[in-house]
Amino acid sequence: MNKLNNTDPTENAFRELLGQIQQARQKIFAQANTALMELYWHIGQTISEKVQREVWGKGVVSELARYIAQHAPEAKGFSDKNLWRMKQFYETYRGDEKRSALARALPWTHNTIIFSRCKSAEERAYYLQLTLAEGLGKRELERQIDATHFERSVTGAKLSPVARELNPLIAGAFKDSYVLEFLGLPESHSEGDLQRALVANMKAFILELGADFIFMGEKFRLQVGNQDFFIDLLFYHRGLSALVAFELKIGKFSPEHMGQLNFYLEALDRDIKKAHENPSIGVLLCCDHDQEVVEYALSRNLSPTLIAQYQLQLPDKKLIQAKLHELLAQELGGAA
Repeated sequence: MNKLNNTDPTENAFRELLGQIQQARQKIFAQANTALMELYWHIGQTISEKVQREVWGKGVVSELARYIAQHAPEAKGFSDKNLWRMKQFYETYRGDEKRSALARALPWTHNTIIFSRCKSAEERAYYLQLTLAEGLGKRELERQIDATHFERSVTGAKLSPVARELNPLIAGAFKDSYVLEFLGLPESHSEGDLQRALVANMKAFILELGADFIFMGEKFRLQVGNQDFFIDLLFYHRGLSALVAFELKIGKFSPEHMGQLNFYLEALDRDIKKAHENPSIGVLLCCDHDQEVVEYALSRNLSPTLIAQYQLQLPDKKLIQAKLHELLAQELGGAA
């Protein structure tokens, strides 16, 4: 058979049929998953109600697992341990139509991870929505929980006033800190090491940034006058309709870094940005920063910029949660 090319009508027909097959398979899987989650919900509800009325105890649920195994050996996933999980699944979301609908749209494995590892309704809702929005796999979901994605999203990014006024969605599109444990870099590394590692692990970096980010290039060249300048990493954010320039700094934040980033944003807006796009956004990603210095540097900055930290190890979840509680307490105290 002759090799098909991009303009071959036969190959175009093949591609169209393949797309239809893939769409049908996805639809069948979604329908099957919905039916399975409805079944697990109903089983969990039945067990919960009978246990609550003290009709069933631990022994009865074990008997049910053995009964299913004996009479329907082809049915998998109905061990006594999993039956208790179905009870937990139902009790976690009963009375909450919105979150229960989100949960029933996810595979069972994802659900067990979320309702067993997330301690609050807000945290569960966050990971339900994140998983559906970004199509996270099991390992990706576990990684985001390990990386305290929820807690870091609550603290929010440090934005310049112009960035806040430009688009109310900007704050939700960026985080105060980024966890880059997947790079495998030693504590002592150069900016070049950091850049090369990020490019080599771009899929994982996009997962950390968010699905709306599209990578446009490393060392992105800007020509101003007779000189060439290079942005470390350039992205496009679909939700914000804006170019996003990342400048990498392995040391502590210094106010002088802002001048370089502002220059790049001006060049992007004049020479690269399209007419329908929003003003470009700058992200200064540094190893460390002093909160007060950051506040001073951003307060009168006239460009849509933000400053964020990166860390090379998974954070201590308890420490992050304690910091979050402290910030919330300060906000409540200030409001009072």
